[in-house]
Amino acid sequence: MESSESGGESFEYYRHGTLSLYAALETASGRVHGKTAARHTSQDFVGFLKEIVAQCPARQQIHIILDNLSAHKTRLVGEFLQHNPRVHFHFTPTYSSWLNQVELWFGKIERDLIARGVFTSVADLARKIKRYINAYSASAKPIQWKYSDPSPRIRTNELTATGH
Repeated sequence: MESSESGGESFEYYRHGTLSLYAALETASGRVHGKTAARHTSQDFVGFLKEIVAQCPARQQIHIILDNLSAHKTRLVGEFLQHNPRVHFHFTPTYSSWLNQVELWFGKIERDLIARGVFTSVADLARKIKRYINAYSASAKPIQWKYSDPSPRIRTNELTATGH
């Protein structure tokens, strides 16, 4: 048990276990497909990929952006890719998770649900994550990427060619 610095309250923290969350963010709609698993193994990952493929139209090419986790690069995953030639992996460079839009979504679920949540068990956590994903996806909006050239807003202390 730990006490707060104010001395007025104390709390107990019990860890009931851990849970892995797989999430696929569909940029065209903003919807998220998520699945929880007891561990993050290549077998669980392939099971998640099969769910994604089953949800997509038969002729649609599927492009998946991934980090470099070893579970994403196993023999089992390679066999899945051989049997599913319309699935294409794109790996983000090491230490560049900012390229991965789903990382922003993971931050959102952390702030909105996990950091504030009370979970009585791993099953309770899984239920609440699924409920959050369903609610998020029900009101999802397409991802809109926009690039604007920052150079007109960048000013230096150098004099211009006219001397001003």
